[in-house]
Amino acid sequence: MRYREELDTPCLVVDIDRLERNIAEMAAYARERGLALRPHIKTHKTAEIARLQRQHGVSGFTCAKLGEAEALADAGVLDDVLLAYQIVGEQKIRRLLALMARAKVTVAVDGVEVAEALSRAVREAGKTLDVLIEVNTGLNRAGVEPGEPVLRLAREVVQMPGLRLRGLMTHEGHVGRARTTEELAQMARRAGTDMVESAELLRRAGISAEVVSVGSTPAAFYTTAVPGITEMRPGTYVFYDNASFRFGRIGPERCALRILATVISRPAADRAVVDAGSKTLTMDPPPPDRSGHGYVVDYPEATVVRLSEEHGVIELPPSARGLRVGDRVEIIPNHVCPTVNLQDELFVVRGEEVIGTWRVVARGKVR
Repeated sequence: MRYREELDTPCLVVDIDRLERNIAEMAAYARERGLALRPHIKTHKTAEIARLQRQHGVSGFTCAKLGEAEALADAGVLDDVLLAYQIVGEQKIRRLLALMARAKVTVAVDGVEVAEALSRAVREAGKTLDVLIEVNTGLNRAGVEPGEPVLRLAREVVQMPGLRLRGLMTHEGHVGRARTTEELAQMARRAGTDMVESAELLRRAGISAEVVSVGSTPAAFYTTAVPGITEMRPGTYVFYDNASFRFGRIGPERCALRILATVISRPAADRAVVDAGSKTLTMDPPPPDRSGHGYVVDYPEATVVRLSEEHGVIELPPSARGLRVGDRVEIIPNHVCPTVNLQDELFVVRGEEVIGTWRVVARGKVR
């Protein structure tokens, strides 16, 4: 039986051939440029995909939350992790110390308060913790500003017992706001240049900056082209999503994950309702040059115009007027990472056949 008929909906379907191609391509790129590849597991949150990435020679993994790292460590696939997030509070620090007994851990810091608390804890535990200074290269979220602010913080961190400053990291996620490939490339290169120049500033001051780490799938082939970048941390690349193929480097055919949904109502000739609403597709907005809550693979001119919790309302072009109640459609989500976090499992297919079910082991690990 074909998976589109066999599986109950809504569900997440992963084409393993596309998945393996995406993983292999990014690994090959990193090798060719001499970059460490430390993918972010927030996209897939599964042990099986982490194992595939390890087979292609990743240097370690990136997590945001401790819970993600703990889940992957429990699954036996994580032994070297960057927590690209500020670890704050006694509860988190206790868990960090426990994780350090199970894996090599590096954490991000962007202020003296965070660094001092970590220093006290690891010193009392008799441990040494690797840290990277998080740099704001345009996202305007966490991170210290490039240049002199990075140097000022670095001078303080290197004096703190128990901490070993290894370099810098950034997430150049702001490139997703770009409207053209040229604009994206310019933003990404600027972020890379800010990172390399900040690292050079540290080195001139006698401070080690061996790691210069960047992380963004849309920017992956642009930021890393700046000489001096040493590590890349893409996440979405394993699946890609609706935000990934608007710049022309890849198309929908490279998206390894799709939401399989069933048409449950045809209330008008130009409207269909599917059983995938906000609890499946999420409410993430579309890319700047698109509309709707996902890309309908079967009918590219259709638009998912509205979501409620359990309903997705699709505005149909004339070519889709034959769509009937009970028919199945595949939708590529706008942002795949939170989409995966809403499901317990991924159904893995090769061709038309279901070949496995993978549990999303780090689902809901937000602490």
